[in-house]
Amino acid sequence: MRLRQQYLTRNDCFQAARPLQVQGVMVHSTGADNPRVCRYVPGDEELGRNTAGNHWDQPGITKCVHAFIGKFAGGEVGTVQTLPWEVRGWHCARGQKGSGNNTHIGFEICEDSLSDPAYFAKIYQEAAELTAYLCKEFGLDPLADGAVICHQEGYQRGIASNHGDVLHWFPKFGKTMDDFRGQVSQLMKGEDEEVTYEQWKEFMEQYRKELRELPAGMPELLADAKAMGLTDGFRPRDLVTREEAAVMARAAAKQ
Repeated sequence: MRLRQQYLTRNDCFQAARPLQVQGVMVHSTGADNPRVCRYVPGDEELGRNTAGNHWDQPGITKCVHAFIGKFAGGEVGTVQTLPWEVRGWHCARGQKGSGNNTHIGFEICEDSLSDPAYFAKIYQEAAELTAYLCKEFGLDPLADGAVICHQEGYQRGIASNHGDVLHWFPKFGKTMDDFRGQVSQLMKGEDEEVTYEQWKEFMEQYRKELRELPAGMPELLADAKAMGLTDGFRPRDLVTREEAAVMARAAAKQ
């Protein structure tokens, strides 16, 4: 888990500062195709910066969660805490339908297109680690009834408004909230979930993609090598295959 803090101190919820007696954790997702946490917080160099002025750190915003999970400035996934854990959030709804605000810490997972397995795997793991951390911090059993729920489960219990998150997303990748609670329980016991070969391939493809997008670290030397015909200069930070190494070695030998 990569946890950073940027409290939304100007948000009306933070200003109200009502205490929360923590009895559980509620998992939400944002419902918008924007995986970057800086959509919701002012941000900084590490988190990324909100340049549109539509973040939640301003008065008149009638909602607030304790944290957001999503991409930081560099594209890696992490968590930004936006309220103290023991301050009552506004994440279930207003009034009687949102009574879960009185009992549960709520965090949002920043949605993307809901079709990227690599991103899902990362946010799922981050959310499980955050929930395990909170359960340890407040003495919660994630397998106990009502201790770890999503927004839709909160609605089914009559403590949250009628939103579908996260049951519109997790099942797309073969995960249920029972799976999630089990993962949290394993993490609390130090028994991390085994990564399957298919998941490993997804992680590797995402890693390769991130490497391909990195700029050259030694651009002048790369330009010289390209001028000499040793390389095409593309994806300079990506991994090299034996075949590519042989072709470059051949070109160098001919030089």
